[in-house]
Amino acid sequence: MRQRHFFILVSIVMISGLSQGLLLPLISIIFEQNGVHSSLSGIHATAMYIGVLVVSPFLERPLRRYGFKHLIMAGGAIVIVSLAIFPISSSLLFWFMLRLFIGIGDHILHFGSQTWITYASPTHRRGRNISLYGLSFGVGFMIGPLLVPLVHIHEALPFIVSSLLSLCGWILLFLLPHTYPETEEAEKVGATRFFHAWKQAWPALLLPFGYGFLEASLHSMFPIYALRNELSVETVAMMLPAFALGGIAFQLPLGTLSDRFSRKTMIMIALAMGALCFAIATWFSSAVQLTTTLFVAGMFVGSLFSLGMAYMADLLPTSLLPVGNILCGMLYSVGSICGPAIGGVVLQQQEELFFFTMSSLLLLLLLAQRPFTKFSKYFSKKTRKKNVDAF
Repeated sequence: MRQRHFFILVSIVMISGLSQGLLLPLISIIFEQNGVHSSLSGIHATAMYIGVLVVSPFLERPLRRYGFKHLIMAGGAIVIVSLAIFPISSSLLFWFMLRLFIGIGDHILHFGSQTWITYASPTHRRGRNISLYGLSFGVGFMIGPLLVPLVHIHEALPFIVSSLLSLCGWILLFLLPHTYPETEEAEKVGATRFFHAWKQAWPALLLPFGYGFLEASLHSMFPIYALRNELSVETVAMMLPAFALGGIAFQLPLGTLSDRFSRKTMIMIALAMGALCFAIATWFSSAVQLTTTLFVAGMFVGSLFSLGMAYMADLLPTSLLPVGNILCGMLYSVGSICGPAIGGVVLQQQEELFFFTMSSLLLLLLLAQRPFTKFSKYFSKKTRKKNVDAF
């Protein structure tokens, strides 16, 4: 694949990140202003990630049959239509279903693009390429909350703007070539391929879960936490991008360092520093303090998804990469469901433990990396076929 095609992929991923970064705080703020209970708001935010879980088991076969391009275009089309019809009704059930479809469409798009990138990336550049993928999503996710104040002009305006931007990115997909993944080796493994992928790479696969938990909690529940601490909507809109901005700042450096040094070591450092940052945030209340802490936390744990994908690709043979990417998406979805749900309950019961919950999760993920040392050394040395069209 040429650099031009890689640029198109990361561009559409950036726009997808923008729509997700906009929807989570936008709908949470609308619900809070309309008197919707925080726990119900948290449960409602899980719709997008339920959609990911629903569609994930059915993606591998269409990918092998129709190829990367067609799968990505199908996912993008679902997102565009869903965003465009949000203003039709403000019913909680209607918006829940739309968020469900956006989750389905976004995951189809991301599954196709991230699997394509992991297939085409040689080992010595895998961390860099996947970091650029994560970087593009992070940039979009950071920009998304900045569009939230458009709701003051008209409630439908943020949804319309997001839909039009998604349409512009979708048109670029027509320039991509038709490419298909390998099929023979995966068919030999058969129905046990999910078990084999999990067995070989489970510590790496836990990282997307952790990232999904943090990302969804911060963008869905932190606006409520901030509003209850007497911060304005405009202030919250400016604070939310801090976490994503921190991830953007260190996404590429961490990915490049993980190519040069030990991927596992970089992951453990990131988890430890992230846990420390969120523990410190428990004691802060001002906008400046919280924004600074979120930025520093994002510097370390804002790359967990891309580092986890790169680590997963190191540990799995090429034939299991689609399965590994499916598991990454599913675990990211589970984390994103648990994040708002648990965050909503914590805000309802004991508000001051909001950041402590995130710190505890990162410590658990750090402990999970320890027993895998000898296995990671074995699997990471396996020889794999390199794509001649590598990025």
